[in-house]
Formats: sequence, structure tokens, C-alpha cells
Amino acid sequence: MAAPKMKIRIGDLLVQNGVISEAQLMEALDRQKQTRQKLGKTLVTMGYVEEQKFLEFLSQQLNIPLVELAHYSFNQQDVLALPETQARRFRALVLKEDPASFLVGMSDPMDIFAYDELQRILPKPIELAVVSESQLLQSMDLLYRKTSDIEDLADQLNEEIADDAFDLAALTATDEVDVPVVKLLKSLFEDAVQIGASDIHIEPDENVLRIRQRVDGVLQEHVMKEKRIASALVLRLKLMAALNISEKRLPQDGRFNISVSGHSIDVRISTLPIQFGESVVMRLLDQSAGIIGLEKVGLPEEMLPRIRKLIHEPHGILLVTGPTGSGKTTTLYGALNELNSSDKKIITVEDPVEYRLPRINQVQIQTNIGLNFSTVLRATLRQDPDILLVGEIRDLETAEIALRAAMTGHFVLSTLHTNDAVSSAMRLTDIGIEGYLAASALNGILAQRLVRKICNNCAQDYQPTPQEQLWLDSRKEELGLDHIGLKKGRGCTYCNNTGYKGRTGIFELLEMNEAMSDALRRDDSAAFNLAAKTDPNYKPLVYSALDLALKGETTLDEVFRVTEQLDESQYLDAPDFNIASDGAENTTGFELE
Repeated sequence: MAAPKMKIRIGDLLVQNGVISEAQLMEALDRQKQTRQKLGKTLVTMGYVEEQKFLEFLSQQLNIPLVELAHYSFNQQDVLALPETQARRFRALVLKEDPASFLVGMSDPMDIFAYDELQRILPKPIELAVVSESQLLQSMDLLYRKTSDIEDLADQLNEEIADDAFDLAALTATDEVDVPVVKLLKSLFEDAVQIGASDIHIEPDENVLRIRQRVDGVLQEHVMKEKRIASALVLRLKLMAALNISEKRLPQDGRFNISVSGHSIDVRISTLPIQFGESVVMRLLDQSAGIIGLEKVGLPEEMLPRIRKLIHEPHGILLVTGPTGSGKTTTLYGALNELNSSDKKIITVEDPVEYRLPRINQVQIQTNIGLNFSTVLRATLRQDPDILLVGEIRDLETAEIALRAAMTGHFVLSTLHTNDAVSSAMRLTDIGIEGYLAASALNGILAQRLVRKICNNCAQDYQPTPQEQLWLDSRKEELGLDHIGLKKGRGCTYCNNTGYKGRTGIFELLEMNEAMSDALRRDDSAAFNLAAKTDPNYKPLVYSALDLALKGETTLDEVFRVTEQLDESQYLDAPDFNIASDGAENTTGFELE
């Protein structure tokens, strides 16, 4: 299509072809006057026509191709032929460059003004294709990265930095938004939010500066030759977090809040003196995303009612266990969000407070002034709470106070850094808790990990290797593996060619019964392990991961990664489990902040 030949009244065509009724068109036109949206988007929003059906109709009437961006292989250089500003303004993407023309995808190919402007900007004639607006905006976020802006600003900042500390401090202390260090940090945060990074690492090396972003639990590295800018970045970040800018020999922690692309981001910053300067790690917490409910953290459907029963107990303690970064805090906040009501007094003791929750009294631990877990816990018990959240049980004193609170009419939530649910109960006795106290207070233990999910846009069937097949065959009878739907992502633009997009949780839940309680009272770890593993409701973590792999939601590689983190004795001697492998639809939606 060289150019739209005439202004087509798409509404009339939709009525003529029986896609919508005359009355629906009139209602949509009235709504359009209020919203000033395109007619097509208005019709889709009102539910009168499906977006895909509307796009197909538009493609047929204009005689131009319909392109599914979710499955399109982009060439980065072709895309960058159209600057991001114009691409977003005109809702257009360069899909392909041929010797004689550009193929341009537009969400509204009938926009004559946009077509004329694009033809003026691009150096070759353009051919049009129609694309979904939602897919278009998602693709833009992934394709127009801030990498080149970051490199240009780093080079500019490198030229402006003087060697003496006075000029450097003067440069970074200013509040002018056009200062290179401010622009560089702005681009860093925008890029991190755009790709869904949970952490930003700034690491000065001997000759280079490494900036790494953690996406879906895996670090992605960008190396910059301008090493001298590291001190300017660190100094500016310290000012933002109200840290001591003159202290470079000791670690420091702080936080600040920024607004990035419409997102309110709470940034937790940690500095650490290393050989070639100071390393900075920033955890990004998207406050505008809200708290994820329990039904969306990845809990298996059959486990959800059991968890809900445990958290609505009037007293007792529920432990959530796992290593750092396993999603424990997300699960706990999901539970608190469900428990939060006007008739319950909830107090949390955290280090640090990650998300602010209305109606809940949240206390930030400050060990430098003696405000530690045990001190705060004693005070909270005099505040007449119904529910307590203890960020982490780290020592005997904190554990005793939390367990005694659980025995005296309070419901307590807390975490332990242990590998699995079975070892967590005995961990309490290891730190000095009397067996009778643990047995009386403990209601249940939830262990969890995070596994990466296969990218939906590039997922394809996967045939296991001979070694993997041997591993599966050895468990076929035990697990009931009659139907296996293994998949793997081949890599695409949407997942940065990793084959993975997003993460979800895998869980094991141990509910205390009489046999386990008796074993705890006797401090008999062997009897406790036997009682736990013979409980028909107990399924080890590895089985939860394998269940997701058999449904095509994660890969065998992720299953093996989780398996390597666990002692095989924790699950190889477990009873038979029939893991669902019927390809049931995943109802989880757990993503990292």
C-alpha cells in the first residue's frame, strides 16, 4: 500500500458487513465524543467487537497485511530508522527495510496525517501494515532501550568530570535536571523499569564500569569504558538517599523514592567499598503496582485453600522459608493484604519495610539505635495486636518471643532462611527453642523458590535429551508421567532472547499433625522427617517444579536448577505423587517487582 487512497468511514463499513449494528455504532460515536479515542479502540473497549476481528477487518478493507508483533522477529537497526519520539507519537514501528522501501506497522493505518509525517521522516517510500496497539506499545518498550542514551551521557559526563573532589561534588550536588549525571541516572532507571529489572548493580572495575540489571533473577551486563564516572554516580545516589558522602570506607544503606514513566519506585540502596571504588546495588520496588494477592503468587490451586485456612487461624505461627530472593516477602504481603480489615490490629516488624500498607502498623528495624527485632517485639505485644509479622527469626530471643506470642492468642507470620519446610521445624530447636514450645505454637511451614517461566511468544515443543529422558523414565511410574508437554523458549525480542519471561513460585506446604508435634517435643529429627514425608498432603519442592515443566510453563533446566539446590534425600524417599500433567491452564500471574 503506497498511501491511503481515500478516507474510509470504517464505522459504516463495519455496519454494512454485519460486524456491528447501527445502534452500536451510534453509541460508540457518542462515547468517542467524550473520550476522543479512535473509533476502533472505542468499539473494542465497549465490547462491541474483538480487537483481533477488528484488525482483520481493517486489513481486508485496506488491502494491507496484518502483522502479529508477538511473533515477529525484529531487526534492531531497522526499528531505529524511526526515532522513538516519532514512533510513540504516531503509534508506528519500522518492521523491515527493503532496498526500495520501509514496511511500517501502524495501529491506525487510516491516519493520513501520521502517514504523511512518517513519509517525510523516513528516507524511503513506506508500505503499511496494521498491528495491535497493545502489542505495538509492548514492543516499543522492549525495542527502544536506553542503551545508546546511557552511553552518550556517560561519555558526556566523563568529559565534564574534574579530578579534584571539589568540582566533582559541585557537579553532582546540583539539582539541575540537565546535568549529565542526573540525565544518566534518569536513563538508567527508565531502562530498568522498561525491561522489568528488580535490581541495578553499579560496579567499578580496574579499567571499566559494569552496570548490571537483574531481570527474572538473572543479571544482564553492560560494560562501559568511562570508569571515572562511577564516583559521580555513587556521590549523586548517596545525596538522593541522604547518606554520608564523605564516608567511603564503610558500607551504607538507605532508600529514596523516584517517579519513572508513571511508576512510583521505592529504591533501596546499599553501598560497599571494594578494591576499585564503591559498589552500589539498588533494589527497585514498584509501589504503584500494588500488592500481589495470594491467588497470584503461584500457589497451586489445591494448596490455596489450605494456606487460607492456616492464615485465618486465631493463634499460632506460620513460617515461610527459603533463601534470599525466593519471594517470601511477596507471599507474606499477599497474606497480610488478605487479613487486613478494620476489625484486626496488625503490626509488622521489618528490616526493611518494603511496601507501605494502609491500616497496618509497620515498624522499621534500626539496629544502630538498639531498635532490633526482640526489642520491638516486646513493645508490640503491649499494643494489643491480633496479628504480628516478624520479618525474620534470626536468633533465640526473637524466636522465643514470637513463639510465645503465638501461644498466647496472637497469630504470627515470620520467615526463616532454610532450604525446605521439613528442616525448618528442626531449625527452631537447633537455635535453642524448647521442643514443647515449637510443637505447641507451630501451625505450618511454607517453603518456596522462584522459577523462570517460558516466554509465551517463543515457546515451542521440546524433546528431552537422552539424559533428561532417562531421568524422567526413572520417575515415570512414581509420578504418573503419562502425558508430557515439555516446552522451551527459542528466544525472541520480548524475552531478550533468553526464552524466559517472568517468574512464578514453586511451593511445599507442611501442616503440623500429631505425629510431627510428638517428634518435636522429643527433639527427634528422624521421627519428624518420617512423619512429614509420609503425610499424604506433603509434596516436596522439586515435584512442584516438575509439575510446571510438565504443563509447559517452565523448563527442565529450571527443574534441575531447583533440584541442585536441594539435598536429594529430601525428596527421593518421598511417597508416590501423581503430578498433574494434563496441560491445565496456569492461573498464576506472579511477576518480580
